[in-house]
Amino acid sequence: MAPATVYSMDLNAKRSQGILPRLRTLMRKAGLEEIITKDDLTAIKLHFGELGNTAFIRPLFVRPVVEAVKKAGGKPFLTDASTLYVGERGNAVDHLNTAVYNGFGYSSIGAPLIIADGLNGREEIEVAVNSAHFKTAFIGAALVHANALISVAHFKLHEMAGFGGALKNIGMGGGSRRGKMAQHSTVSPVVAAEKCIGCGMCLPQCIHGALDLKERTAAEKAKAANPKITRLARIDKKKCVGCAMCLHACKQGAMDVNWATDIPAFLERMIDYAAAVLDGKAQKSLFINFLTQISPACDCHSYADAPIVGDIGILASTDPVALDKASVDLMMRQPILPTSCLANKADVTDKIRAVYSYIPWEHQFAYAEKIGLGTTEYTLKAI
Repeated sequence: MAPATVYSMDLNAKRSQGILPRLRTLMRKAGLEEIITKDDLTAIKLHFGELGNTAFIRPLFVRPVVEAVKKAGGKPFLTDASTLYVGERGNAVDHLNTAVYNGFGYSSIGAPLIIADGLNGREEIEVAVNSAHFKTAFIGAALVHANALISVAHFKLHEMAGFGGALKNIGMGGGSRRGKMAQHSTVSPVVAAEKCIGCGMCLPQCIHGALDLKERTAAEKAKAANPKITRLARIDKKKCVGCAMCLHACKQGAMDVNWATDIPAFLERMIDYAAAVLDGKAQKSLFINFLTQISPACDCHSYADAPIVGDIGILASTDPVALDKASVDLMMRQPILPTSCLANKADVTDKIRAVYSYIPWEHQFAYAEKIGLGTTEYTLKAI
């Protein structure tokens, strides 16, 4: 496969040319006007940000994307699918309220908001995949019905994928609730008895009722940091879907995953879903990554930690694999910010593993190339 072209722009601006006009130029150079044709129902897939998060892409950067689609003759709508975990985006009502609260209302964006998998995350379409993991994938119906797709992703680190860019935005983000469950289904958390304090903070996060607090056995009591701790969180493997929200909820680090065997399979499933979202749209899709406020965790959290590197710029390509690879490469070259969680690791070369040592994040690139989704070979063209 020939190298892909990734177009880039930094965030420098001057009075005669600001960032927003340059963003329009970036999209034009990347081929948006060739991708969109008259009356194309165009899904602009993005992450509206969890309530309380501050790292998601600002709406004022999304409006030029909407305007560019309209100028090309398309009919844009903003979209995302329901989350699997407990939060403010688990159904269409809460999701839309959160999106509007975070600034994505029609009055500021100029396009309607449509939750891809409907009111309760059940409006899905089965798309043939025929991979080692799936025969079909469950994709949010609006994404399948759309004629064209523009992925607008905030590039950052991620607790399970290593990083989140275009591939995760459409793969994990495009799956319906059932689709997200399928992607996570091999990931089963375990409880570290020596760390669990029996506080129960993890229980409300599990919408599947897979968590409970029970009395410790004698052996488990011996592992407790404090002998007065008599209860231990337990996971019902039959009910657990592997959404990993309990990992986020536990402040003691008592929830863990068998990363060595589970994460590679998760990454492959996510890439399978990205391919399913692009089924029939490979020539009708454009991918844009914002390398700004590169936080050490996903925008699904109700907060955002300090960025690990300075703002880099905005990248665009018709190849999501090349785009994400270029994004990773650019991030790796940046100096670590002294205010970030990596402040004491300034000499690291792999910033992703410095935060998430257990994630073989490169595997998603190898698998994406293997199934023909794109290439890691790219030419970077600055505008």
